Amino acid sequence: MVLNDVIEHAIAPALAILPPQMDTPEARVMMLSIGLQESRFTARQQIGGPARGFWQCEQGTAKTRGGVWGFYLHPASRYWLSILCRARDVAFDPAAIYGALDKDDVLAAGVARLGLFTDPKALPPVGDVAGSWALYLRVWRPGKPKPDTWPALHAQAAAAVQAVLQ
Repeated sequence: MVLNDVIEHAIAPALAILPPQMDTPEARVMMLSIGLQESRFTARQQIGGPARGFWQCEQGTAKTRGGVWGFYLHPASRYWLSILCRARDVAFDPAAIYGALDKDDVLAAGVARLGLFTDPKALPPVGDVAGSWALYLRVWRPGKPKPDTWPALHAQAAAAVQAVLQ
């Protein structure tokens, strides 16, 4: 999928549901960078794994507080996740949310943005490759991180966001 299509058909509609202050160039670059890292925007289901959506979110459990469960339980994201679910006609339940991630790109984008919102640190400035990688590692906790691919993917995401803003 072309990044402009991801912005137009997934990210922008998701951010329109969430508070306006969540829609920043920094957020959009992080969302595109993570989607590129996780799925290259080609796979809505992880090959050989449980993750769903372009941002490859797992269901997690209440005990581990990872994945959808983590965003469902986190005080920073819980309320906004309920708003997102209502807008997307998805039950406000971790299993229902997880089950819809590979069918609803807007929901998946919103969940990804809320995942970033759970991090206590501010989003890194656009172009801060090290800071954005650190945020990705903290929030996504990838099983097989590929740090060597991140700089190019982040640059690609930043260029796509910049092109939309012009």
